[in-house]
Amino acid sequence: MATQSDRIWWLYLVRRRDRALYTGIALDVERRVEDHAAGKGSKALRGRGPLVVVFTAAIGDRARAQRVEAQVKRLAKADKERLVASRAFARRWLARVRRGLS
Repeated sequence: MATQSDRIWWLYLVRRRDRALYTGIALDVERRVEDHAAGKGSKALRGRGPLVVVFTAAIGDRARAQRVEAQVKRLAKADKERLVASRAFARRWLARVRRGLS
């Protein structure tokens, strides 16, 4: 049986009703977004639904996912929108980030 440390952590971006993007990490994105929709977790998402997952990427272990999440949160809004809009841009950006985290 796989332990939690063996599981893959995911980066996700959720679009709120006001079009803002929220960035998070989770082992199970679907369950985490359901928690957010139910008012559990981040205050930034409470009452801001409907919530739509607009981006996901498998990252790896929790520590790496937390570092990538922090980098995404530091991006300008336009760059976050590029992550969402262009899979090619997202692949290049994530590859660059992963090389930097090695």
